[in-house]
Amino acid sequence: MRKTISLAPLFVVITTLLLASCGDPTNKKDTIKVGLIVELTGDMPAVGASSRNAAQLAVSEINAAGGIAISGKPHQVELIIEDNASKADQSVAAANKLISQDNVVAIVGPNASLGAIPAAEIAEYNKTLLITPWSTNPKTTLDTSSGKPKRYVFRACYTDPFEGRVLARFVIDKLGAKKAAVLYDVASEAPKSQADQFRQTFTELGGQTVAFETYTTGDRDFSAQLTKIKSTGPDIVFLPAYYNDVGLIAQQARRAGINQPLVGSDAWSSPELIKLSGGGVEGDYFANHYATDIATPTAKKFIAAYGNKYSNTPDDVAALTYDAMGLLFEALKKSPTLDRIAVRDAMSAISDYNGVTGTIKFTTDSGDPVKSAVIMQVKGDKFVWVMNAAP
Repeated sequence: MRKTISLAPLFVVITTLLLASCGDPTNKKDTIKVGLIVELTGDMPAVGASSRNAAQLAVSEINAAGGIAISGKPHQVELIIEDNASKADQSVAAANKLISQDNVVAIVGPNASLGAIPAAEIAEYNKTLLITPWSTNPKTTLDTSSGKPKRYVFRACYTDPFEGRVLARFVIDKLGAKKAAVLYDVASEAPKSQADQFRQTFTELGGQTVAFETYTTGDRDFSAQLTKIKSTGPDIVFLPAYYNDVGLIAQQARRAGINQPLVGSDAWSSPELIKLSGGGVEGDYFANHYATDIATPTAKKFIAAYGNKYSNTPDDVAALTYDAMGLLFEALKKSPTLDRIAVRDAMSAISDYNGVTGTIKFTTDSGDPVKSAVIMQVKGDKFVWVMNAAP
């Protein structure tokens, strides 16, 4: 008679071992899983690279310092990176994966509003803290149905309404502009919002918007819009567009004989802009989140560490990502557990954080910080500080 060997005990043992090794990562001993959604491919890879680099730097520093203590026990931070390819649908997929499969305790990113807005909806629905470093569009932190602030979504940057007011005042008070033309991507969330806010404030301050032209993501020929803009004789051209578009638009504008100053938003901030524009933005201005040439001690320490690790100077996306990670670390330090709701509550209690991009203050029940902006000018191969703009 052949002896029958039961495999059931072996199956139980293997299953138990697998479950032990693949359990809920948020409860895994000595480890805190944090998600990062960045634009590593697609239209703005420089943005994603800067954000990833800064996040990895922040994690390496906190871990080297002993990690973060939760209920008195040190935990190391594990960063899980997802590429959203600068797309809305992939941002949603990345947020869902990080929350449902990887069980991260919180998410940093996306940066561009196109991805941050839908990812924020996923985070809010799943009661998971999300901090976007660079998304300035008001929709990111607002509930679409009630119009009230989302509970689980925060940002490290200022918002479009603030930036629009700052730039409108700057071109009137400092550049003496009375007539402005505007050109923006109608399919992109942040540029559209910035264009609307600028026009509203510029008009309120007595300026006249003589042209309000649009294009669509992916366009490469702007001759029709630029011809119309030139015919209106503006004093300045407001161009709230991402750096990858600005370079081409600036070159075509100069060839079309538009010699007036171009003025941009924080979407200009990547150093890649200077290369892509071929001198087309020389002497022009834009709003930004920090300036390396007036760096505070906190910023100088970050700039030095980033430079040592990556051999280049961090842009504003890197600085804002580092601040977003710092805010999250502060929340984790204050949270009694790794429960997502507890971490969110600890985040909401942060009222004054000394970051690379300045002091970050949150008011009650708002994920939008109160902070200043800076105006920068393109000079040669550098962005040079011009002035500060307080709230």
